[in-house]
Amino acid sequence: MTKLVLTRTGYTVLEAADGLEALALVEKYREPIHLLLTDLVMPHMSGREVADRVLALRPDVRVLFMSGYTEDATVMRSVESAAAHFLHKPFTIAVLTQKVRAVLDAPAAAPGT
Repeated sequence: MTKLVLTRTGYTVLEAADGLEALALVEKYREPIHLLLTDLVMPHMSGREVADRVLALRPDVRVLFMSGYTEDATVMRSVESAAAHFLHKPFTIAVLTQKVRAVLDAPAAAPGT
């Protein structure tokens, strides 16, 4: 559903089933990637691990985490420690599109933050 909404909003969306597939896509896709939208809890590796590895390859990528496990302190600590952008599931179409736009429009983080 998220892919459909973002595609209909005008974004080009690359979809991956898990973190390993996402990394493979990032490595082979030659066009700019402006935003990584990833769930924090996924098979094979966490969204935080995916983001760290994507940022190592493409430091200019913006990251937006999402999760429905906001009561889990371990999950939330990985977002808070990075001062990251976060989207709480479930979310509405309006909240999704507004948050994606806000993350893309936000000033770039200083290197190393």
